[in-house]
Amino acid sequence: MNADNNAGNLTADSQYVELAVEVFAMLADATRVRLILALRHGELPVNVLAEKAGKSAAAVSQHLAKMRLARMVATRQEGTKVYYRLQDGHAWQLVADAIHQAEHTLGTAPHHTIAPHSLKREAGA
Repeated sequence: MNADNNAGNLTADSQYVELAVEVFAMLADATRVRLILALRHGELPVNVLAEKAGKSAAAVSQHLAKMRLARMVATRQEGTKVYYRLQDGHAWQLVADAIHQAEHTLGTAPHHTIAPHSLKREAGA
C-alpha cells in the first residue's frame, strides 16, 4: 500500500470515506481479526480456522461468508474441503496496524512518531 500513489483519496471529503467505515465495521469483530491473523501465512480450511479462532466451524463459516462478500477472503475448493485465503494484503495490514496501535495504547510498544516528510506529502506540500 503506497500512500503516495493514493494521496488524492486521503482527504476528508474523499468518496471512499463511507466505504472505509464499512471496512472498519467488518474488522470490528474479534473473531474476524483472529481469522485474518490465522490466514496471514496462507490458506486454511474452515475446521483449522475454527480451532485457531476458538469458535465452532458453523460460526466461523458465517464470519468467512461475510468476509468473502466484503472481498477480504477468497476460496478454493479441493474435494469436499474449502480453503480460505486473504484476498490481498490490505486487511492484514489494517489488522497489524490496529494491533500496533493497541500496543501503543497500552504503553507496551516503543514510542515513535510519523515522519514529518510523510505528513507534508499527504498535505500536498
